[in-house]
Amino acid sequence: MSSIPEGLQYTKEHEWISISGNLYTMGITDFAQGALGDIVYVQLPAVGQKVTAGSVCGEVESTKSVSEIFAPVTGVVTSINDSLSNTPEAINSDPYGAGWLAIIDVSEAPADLLDHNQYAALTA
Repeated sequence: MSSIPEGLQYTKEHEWISISGNLYTMGITDFAQGALGDIVYVQLPAVGQKVTAGSVCGEVESTKSVSEIFAPVTGVVTSINDSLSNTPEAINSDPYGAGWLAIIDVSEAPADLLDHNQYAALTA
């Protein structure tokens, strides 16, 4: 059973979001990293890049497959987790901590995020 921390928001595409004012930190969920297997490469959006909720903003490559990362919100990328270029496996070992992907300054609050219970039901 995968870990689903309370206090975060989730998308149906298996991204998690931590909200601090207008800044939304995002990553992929424990469920997603478990399904992918050993992650060997991650392509993140560029700092300053505008992203639109639901659009592709990067990809994660594992020993099994390549999966797209979808922007959970609309806004501008203010920071990315540069350490993942050298240690992409941090997404496997700590998806909600050291494996975070990007921070987005949100221009439009999302309406379709899931809470802990809704995401748990989706992945049950």
